[in-house]
Amino acid sequence: MAFVETKDGTRIFTKDWGQGRPIILIHGWPLNADMWDYTANELVERGFRVVSYDRRGFGRSDQPGSGYDYDTFSDDLAAVIEKLTLTDAVLVGFSMGGGEVARYMSRHAGKGVSKAVLVSAVPPYLLKDDSNPDGVDRSVFDGFIEKLKADRPNFLATFGKQFYGAGLLNFSISSEYLQYTSQMALQAGLCGTLACVRAFSETDFRPDLPQFRVPTLVIHGSADETVPFEVSGEKAAQQIPGAELKLYEGAPHGLHFTEQDRLVKDLADFARA
Repeated sequence: MAFVETKDGTRIFTKDWGQGRPIILIHGWPLNADMWDYTANELVERGFRVVSYDRRGFGRSDQPGSGYDYDTFSDDLAAVIEKLTLTDAVLVGFSMGGGEVARYMSRHAGKGVSKAVLVSAVPPYLLKDDSNPDGVDRSVFDGFIEKLKADRPNFLATFGKQFYGAGLLNFSISSEYLQYTSQMALQAGLCGTLACVRAFSETDFRPDLPQFRVPTLVIHGSADETVPFEVSGEKAAQQIPGAELKLYEGAPHGLHFTEQDRLVKDLADFARA
């Protein structure tokens, strides 16, 4: 196993596959780098070097009791980029991982990154308040925390169905894959899992988005019930200078699985352009 040590001594588990232009894949909540395995393998076969890693508190990375904020997350990303000597990289953030992309572009001036992609991502600002009346009500996230504390496996089973748009008339995802993603989520520490609910729902990335100075692609599903397109993807594309938007009609939040071949093609084409 390969680990990168951050400035506060936290060890971050990394995967580093292939050769070529680097593509850095940042996972969403509450999963880990394994969510990217199909995407990573396909991109390697197309001639890219693909790096993914487990966010602190998740997967095989250390589970400290603090540091679950986006300044620290972006510093962890900076450590991965520096230690693996990544340059001319395409930085891809899914869901919560889009926050790392946004904060890295502002806090670290996008060092080593030449293109950025937000996939089903939370920026610019998810929480409903007076400045963001179309956002998601705080009670939704309070409910996440309450249910995670009471019965995390049960919450994850229910959340996974919404995540992938599974329903009575949708057979695009198997029960085995839902179980697999729940297993990923259960590798995380409860401390980090809970803290990240507050981090991704309450962090305002609107000041970060004008700091994007590289070509940026925003990919979002029109049927995303977890991070609604109208709240996040649509606004992010408007607020990032020169951003390109690709709306996947009918796609749910977890489009890295439900639209996996289309996503691989779009990432590869964008990285080569």
